[in-house]
Amino acid sequence: MPGENLSRDEARERAALLSVDGYDVSLDVRSAVGEGGGEPRTFRSVTTIRFRCSEPGASSFADLIAPSVTALSLNGRDLDPSEVFDGSRIVLEDLAADNELVVDAQCAYSRTGEGLHRFVDPEDGEVYLYTQYEPADSRRVFANFEQPDLKAPFRFEVRAPEGWTVWSNGAGERTDGVWRFAETKPISTYITCVVAGPYHYVTDSYERVLPDGTRLEIPLGAMCRKGLAPHFDAEDVFLVTKQGLDFFHEHFDYPYPFGKYDQAFVPEYNLGAMENPGLVTFREEFIFRGRVTRASYEGRANVVLHEMAHMWFGDLVTMEWWDDLWLKESFADFMGTFANVGATRFEDAWITFANRRKAWAYRADQLPSTHPITADIRDLQDAKLNFDGITYAKGASVLKQLVAYVGQDAFLEGARRYFKRHAYGNTRLGDLLAVLEETSGRDMAAWAQSWLQTAGVNSLTPQVLLDADGRIDELAVVQEAPESHPRLRPHRVAVGLYRRTADGALERYARAEADVDGPRTLVAELAGAQAPELVLVNDDDLTYCKIRFDETSLATLREHLGALTDPLARALCWSALWNMTRDALLPAREFTDLVLRFAGRESDIGVLQMLHAWANSALVHYVAPQWRETGGRLLAEGALRELRAAEPGGEPQLAWARFFASVASDEADLELLRGLLAGTEKIDGLDVDQELRWAFLEPLAAHGAADERVLGEELARDDTASGKRHQVRCLAARPSAAVKAQAWAQVVESDALSNALVEATIAGFAQSSQRELIAPYAEKYFAAIERVWTQRSIQIGMDVVRGLYPSLQDSEGTLEATDAWLAAYEDAAPALRRLVLEARDDLARALRAQACDAAAAGREVLSR
Repeated sequence: MPGENLSRDEARERAALLSVDGYDVSLDVRSAVGEGGGEPRTFRSVTTIRFRCSEPGASSFADLIAPSVTALSLNGRDLDPSEVFDGSRIVLEDLAADNELVVDAQCAYSRTGEGLHRFVDPEDGEVYLYTQYEPADSRRVFANFEQPDLKAPFRFEVRAPEGWTVWSNGAGERTDGVWRFAETKPISTYITCVVAGPYHYVTDSYERVLPDGTRLEIPLGAMCRKGLAPHFDAEDVFLVTKQGLDFFHEHFDYPYPFGKYDQAFVPEYNLGAMENPGLVTFREEFIFRGRVTRASYEGRANVVLHEMAHMWFGDLVTMEWWDDLWLKESFADFMGTFANVGATRFEDAWITFANRRKAWAYRADQLPSTHPITADIRDLQDAKLNFDGITYAKGASVLKQLVAYVGQDAFLEGARRYFKRHAYGNTRLGDLLAVLEETSGRDMAAWAQSWLQTAGVNSLTPQVLLDADGRIDELAVVQEAPESHPRLRPHRVAVGLYRRTADGALERYARAEADVDGPRTLVAELAGAQAPELVLVNDDDLTYCKIRFDETSLATLREHLGALTDPLARALCWSALWNMTRDALLPAREFTDLVLRFAGRESDIGVLQMLHAWANSALVHYVAPQWRETGGRLLAEGALRELRAAEPGGEPQLAWARFFASVASDEADLELLRGLLAGTEKIDGLDVDQELRWAFLEPLAAHGAADERVLGEELARDDTASGKRHQVRCLAARPSAAVKAQAWAQVVESDALSNALVEATIAGFAQSSQRELIAPYAEKYFAAIERVWTQRSIQIGMDVVRGLYPSLQDSEGTLEATDAWLAAYEDAAPALRRLVLEARDDLARALRAQACDAAAAGREVLSR
């Protein structure tokens, strides 16, 4: 429906006309328990909006996506819903200076994670509700002005089934059968929140004496489904929460402004988390049902701190429009790692940032849809797609560099002034730059132009000339940019020189910082140094760039990567080698060989797990097709070798077990997995818990070694919401034409599945070992996607368009089919075309990498 996709121009026009004084929202969700049989479809939503109009007599509109409106009144005058409501907008004519709009509507429960999501736990039949709105789905729950710069205080009240507890942004209590919540501070619509149901709830508190001597006390709460309560380590969540509150109070000098701090871990959640003030929501997968590595706990802590940083960056001070989404997401992404390192047990979190988060940014910044960090967001569909690696990870990388550029003290003082100057308001890029100029004394305009307002990633390569004595005569850093985005940027970098010591360790013996600007920059400080075996540009990860190597350095890494003792330097080298693989500069089989030879020596568990993911991706997408079977066998043999050699019960053993399962394919591998499941095979120290059982079952199902009966028996063993998702994925993975047809129909032709089961079905559908089996669906994909995008919610549309693109049909023919669709659907929604263009670019990159790998086929690849 056209009215659903609010444009930037419409939002600006409405913001110039209206200002909002407050909302009263009353929801009745007693229908959620579904009395009388069948699935309840709607709940009652009554909203009163008090607002002013700067031009009395003018017209505007309110937002509401609902099946029906029962009654409407504007300033006491009843309106006919059939005349003013079109399903997504309410026309408001002849506005007064002061206005009151009352909307009584029947809104729909969601099964897609957008709006008010309703979930029935298969384990015990309990019903759970939660809301998720960003960027613009609060209008699915109550009538409002759905744009971030029309902030207002909110008062919520909720009628819920007996025995339920209800939470919202403010503190609440139940009186006369109604949950009533304290009025919020002025906030945007997209961060309001309601969570309701028989959740398991744990409490704690945080106290702090402020600089003025007053005592700040913040009630803490954490909740999850009752079925997950035995696995809920709330004490660790509270520990990180308190450490984060200490850290941000010390650095921001602005007390947490939203009263209580609840954290809800909810089912079938589309995102990682959402920063609703006073009631942060997380995907419940952050509650670990089985054994996980330290990297998973570090990742959860990072998300907890990321969302906490939003209480200031995003909630207290909010971007005016989604163009400046980075003003909250880049800062929160940076602050999450900054606080993780500075306040928690995860002191090496910058390694994870360099290895994992920046990989996300590098990929996004090389897509045809790449954009400046400050993006051009024309409408809400654009906004939905811009929660990407550029807005988050590239923006955070650039902020990390900004801290080095202006100094940490100036940066944090700028943040403090920014909060105090714009509290409960909305800002643009210029507002932040102004305070940073004040605190640093630097001209921020040129920096912003280079780093925030242009797209693309630069490559930095060392050039080394030696003198007759074998010492450095000249060391230069060469900067290059892609033709599509030719801007060369100023970089503050560290250049590290490495040599092997007598005991074989590869260690740094010299380091210099330099300002790289332009195509070639001399690093004079390193002249005269002993000849290096490895030159690492961007040592210590100070800037955002792709690292390249000279031939000597690359040769050193081929033979001695495992001897590199510094974990951050090692992570940077792995990341650089992966970028070279993706860029068709390093054959994918050579990258997999490096993983086989050196990953077993990796000490950082997060880096090890990332290497496993990259090696798997190289096998599926980047190796020459004729070598794929050989590569898979080599990876499975290597993974099993490392699994058996790993310390019993250690984290590497668990990581290698999961990787082995992901690449297992021949009968001996599958028989071992069956034996581990049955208990007839043992690997000392390996506990095959329920989550690991499902990880072993998926390859068995995909290779026809676990049928519907086996998967049904496993579900009976694990009859939970998590178990159901795993079973659905494994069922869709089976190598049968009938299975694929059913999975396709369930996702593409029906809307019966919830968002989580759509995601699970798509994950199982596309198996690398089944390329011929799913080949017929390439044509069906292009015939269906425009209809799916038009008829389904944007979240499901994104899942289908991304997840079912025929990337496993890796041929020029698929590129041609993609181009034909793009030519035929030039007028399709820009967001849909963007997703298709991105998928096409990934496939074209894969074909270039396969060609590079095929060219290396004659070279002997050692697999030691």
